[in-house]
Amino acid sequence: MILKNSSLDQLLIRKPITISPYTTLLKSRDILLQHKIRRLIVVDTKNTPVGVVTEKDITKAIFASNKHIQKITASGFMAKNLATATRDDSIYDCAKIMKNRRISSVIIIKKDGVLDGIVTKTDLASLFLTKATNFLPVSKVMTRKVITVMPNDSILLAESLLLKNKIARVIVERNRIPVGIITLRDFVPAKIPRWIADSADSKELDDYRQKTYLSELQQNQQSYLLPFKSVDIMSPNPITIESNQDVSAAILLMIRHNISGVPVVKKSKLVGIITKSDVVRVIAEH
Repeated sequence: MILKNSSLDQLLIRKPITISPYTTLLKSRDILLQHKIRRLIVVDTKNTPVGVVTEKDITKAIFASNKHIQKITASGFMAKNLATATRDDSIYDCAKIMKNRRISSVIIIKKDGVLDGIVTKTDLASLFLTKATNFLPVSKVMTRKVITVMPNDSILLAESLLLKNKIARVIVERNRIPVGIITLRDFVPAKIPRWIADSADSKELDDYRQKTYLSELQQNQQSYLLPFKSVDIMSPNPITIESNQDVSAAILLMIRHNISGVPVVKKSKLVGIITKSDVVRVIAEH
């Protein structure tokens, strides 16, 4: 693999958006949505990374705490087991960390532990695109097991599949033809009904989390959520790629449209999915 011994100097290591451990869940959500990003780095007063907050963390934290939602801060739900590297490490090292830990970024730190930047799957996929020289069919790289829902399935089913399988997207299909995609981001803006954000106590959160009982008032206040079907929140007409096309074409589609995965089809029928994680796996294994 041409990237086997490539140094991180080949990448433009970007500065991530950071927050403090005291940033609230609601503010963290707003920052993610405002900047259209998938993660925030939590730093202490010395600019040392102490955690990461992702869309998935926010989605889970909304119903995982007994605190009032307005009092939940990043320190209470951020991921603390950080994956880090320095500029002395290689692109292969970063890819291997991402693959082994099933994560989408590695934090780059200086020798003294201070935040230096971040490397993401998008960065590695972009470099792969510029360095790849041989034809590599999508069918050789794609993930064949695809988690799907039907258009009329509840969005609560889609959400549970995302969290249970630790994936970032589910494909909405009809007769094995992909008709939409639902991602974790689709849940971030809508998952905080006003009654929870304003006044819910721990008992109400437990009831809501377990989907066991909701008062008539609560049902009315979140009526936009529970009746929703997958078709209501999915991104329709998903971009797809044929299984016999080159991986580089799939990477171009992902970068151009700011997406992390593309359904793979053969004669319009769903046969797999190719994601930036699959590209990272190729870098890490060769």
